[in-house]
Amino acid sequence: MLFGILGLISNGYAQHTKPKSKVEKVVIEYKGEKVKARQLTVSSEIPMDLDSAWANVKTPALLKFVAKGMIRFKAVESEFPKQWEVGQTYGAKIRAFGFIPFGGTHYLYIEKIDDRNYMISSKEWDKRAKVWNHDVIMKDLGNGIIYYEDSITIYGGVMTGFITSFAKRFYIHRQKRWQIVAKEKLNFAE
Repeated sequence: MLFGILGLISNGYAQHTKPKSKVEKVVIEYKGEKVKARQLTVSSEIPMDLDSAWANVKTPALLKFVAKGMIRFKAVESEFPKQWEVGQTYGAKIRAFGFIPFGGTHYLYIEKIDDRNYMISSKEWDKRAKVWNHDVIMKDLGNGIIYYEDSITIYGGVMTGFITSFAKRFYIHRQKRWQIVAKEKLNFAE
């Protein structure tokens, strides 16, 4: 017990690396109708310099790494590019836990890559998740630590609650895998 308490005191930073999440009910427009959706936000602090994290987040290779163990992405057309490109739509077959087909082809349209404000926005969808609008936001907290946030608007009709529950687990998993990227100083942008 004493060693556990001493560990928390000496390693107080560990308390901040655990992802925090919240889910809110929102109303969005889908095909000209107002529908009930969910806004999922997952955030954490990552011990990594902002420029390295930003270079990594713009690559499909990072997505594959942080999703590993929970989702496997396979590009529909040959391979993903080295870096995401604004205005491009990418299709991927998704397998939950590496082998369970999940949602058919998932489409990812890169709407914005804002190098000045460290933000990427994508509009995504598949057979089940009709709306999966995802923003990645990063901020420099100083001392080699960044604030990292995934903000996702999700709508899937009667499946919205289930999809949101799965997404919450997935994004917490992703942010835990980001800790590995930071610890091992992985660079997917090379």
